[in-house]
Amino acid sequence: MKKYGFGVDIGGTTCKIGLFETTGVIIEKWEIPTRTDNHGENILSDVTDSVMGKMAEKGISKEDVQGVGIGVPGPVTAEGVVQKCVNLGWGVFDVVKEMTEKTGLYIKVGNDANVAALGEMWQGGGKGRKNMIMVTLGTGVGGGIIVDGKIVAGSHGAGGEIGHMTVNTEETEQCGCGRYGCLEQYASATGAVRLAKRKLQATDKQTVLRNYDPLTAKDIFDAAKAKDQVADEVVEEMTMILGKQLSDMACVVDPEIIVIGGGVSKAGTILTERIQKYYKKAAFLVCRNAEFALATLGNDAGMYGCVQMILQ
Repeated sequence: MKKYGFGVDIGGTTCKIGLFETTGVIIEKWEIPTRTDNHGENILSDVTDSVMGKMAEKGISKEDVQGVGIGVPGPVTAEGVVQKCVNLGWGVFDVVKEMTEKTGLYIKVGNDANVAALGEMWQGGGKGRKNMIMVTLGTGVGGGIIVDGKIVAGSHGAGGEIGHMTVNTEETEQCGCGRYGCLEQYASATGAVRLAKRKLQATDKQTVLRNYDPLTAKDIFDAAKAKDQVADEVVEEMTMILGKQLSDMACVVDPEIIVIGGGVSKAGTILTERIQKYYKKAAFLVCRNAEFALATLGNDAGMYGCVQMILQ
């Protein structure tokens, strides 16, 4: 008899929900609005209604559901207690307890970047591997660490927060987290733009980057592919910082593969090849041959990871 699982990726604007067979086949996916008013008090009720409604529609009984996995944008303890989700209006909140009471189903909760990494390991760019670093390059830098097939969440749910590793102790501009010189300030989409603007102020070289307002990370990578020298220098600086930082992480994790996702990853091989170049230059000898791959599941990675989480 078929068994099913639900993957719920709760974002600040929408909740992405997927109904899966436990083999990894997605049957259907949909979205509902994330109601963040009143400190997000309605979010879990809305998710419950949506999941229960889908079970009724498909004629699926509770006995046929392995569980519901939930990804949230904030640190989560191994017990499923959310430490804080600013985007959702939540403080310290026991999501597992509340959702178990609401649904009567088995519930697991994880950080959204961590479960995305789990999804990519299960059915995406890291499929078939058990030791993996996932880096998501978007507005910020997120990450997930998988060791022996399991998420490394840490004691406070902050495992994999690689965007806030310090890479420059001389930085004078503040990161959004309140510290200075975080990886996120250099390797994210906003970080790439920041590097480019600094370079434009420091050089009088001709470059198409001066023609864009606003300038985006995509503009920078497109210009680098078109052999624009200044854009190429920005990409080199960004990938050098990220490649070196990943080489340090490899000394701890010893990954089989490093998967790069997020919006910036759409730049493709110009990104992965250069990160890998700097990684290999700096990596400890036995870690040097880790594979690099692009994430393949896109915005669905979190849903896949949520389901894999309940299967473990």
